[in-house]
Amino acid sequence: MESNRTPTVEDVAQAAGVSTATVSRALNKPESVRPALRARVQAAVEQLGYVAHAGARALSLRQSGTVGVIVPTIDNAIFARGLQAFQQRMVHAGYVVLLAFSDYDAAQEEAQALALLARGVDALALTGISQRPTLMSRLAQRGLPWVHTGSFPAPNGAACVGFRNRESIMRAVQYLLDLGHRRIALLAGISAGNDRAAERIEGVREALAAARLRLPPRALVEAAYTLQAAREGTRTLLAAPTAPTALLCGNDVLAWGALLECQARGMDVPRELSIIGFDDLEMSRHWRPALTTVHVPTEHMWTLAAEYLLGQLGAGVRTPMQQEIEIELVVRASTMPPPRRV
Repeated sequence: MESNRTPTVEDVAQAAGVSTATVSRALNKPESVRPALRARVQAAVEQLGYVAHAGARALSLRQSGTVGVIVPTIDNAIFARGLQAFQQRMVHAGYVVLLAFSDYDAAQEEAQALALLARGVDALALTGISQRPTLMSRLAQRGLPWVHTGSFPAPNGAACVGFRNRESIMRAVQYLLDLGHRRIALLAGISAGNDRAAERIEGVREALAAARLRLPPRALVEAAYTLQAAREGTRTLLAAPTAPTALLCGNDVLAWGALLECQARGMDVPRELSIIGFDDLEMSRHWRPALTTVHVPTEHMWTLAAEYLLGQLGAGVRTPMQQEIEIELVVRASTMPPPRRV
């Protein structure tokens, strides 16, 4: 073969001593080829520097070998961790992941999803269940496999891997009630276009109502998932006529901002104010005080989402359409009973 010529599948077949059909199977469906034969093909691929043509794969398998995934942002470690786990599983199965962002905007999410469809993705992973009905109809019409992550259950029998956000935060409320807290405030994520944030707000209200308590308007602030917004929201909550003794936060980033604001004010957490987060990001265990939070097994959740899609694509074992993952409350040093004067 001339040194300046791009190697072809025929070159690989000749070098490995097999047919071009065997090369195609070894590269596109490796599980269908004996390990020794697969190793010969792979050695020829590496020797020649052969790169499979995506268009040829699409024609032979009627698949593009790509999977789309849409998340609100990667400016939050919870999504970055999930995406890494999702991609690792997809790459292991021979798929390329195409990533898009919605910025918590359903219209933008729909536009990005349609753009991914136009590029021929074989499947799609979505975040939450706040999508527009028109997008769901389009996916159903195309017969494209998709899965919702982070929420459970999904409507209309759609595939999902997630957890019950309402019940999850209710555990945290009950824990604070058991400690003796009655003045509980909530620093929530912005609920518009975010079913997870909305469910957590409702969960707090429901748990307090069961204890014959309420969440006053001045005890609820919605904030963007940034440290600055969290600090500003915490200031607002602490300025209420009746200051809270405990602060529930819609995720760990909001809780970090609350901790920073309390530290700047010279407040003792948890003696003056108990704080609880949600997600259990790695940094939360290293804060002083370490953060009590709701642990979400993010990597496991996104790996299960990848497994579901691979099963639908014929590249893995079929898994249940709706899978609920377990969460747990991790108690650390940022919570304790309220001051006796309360």
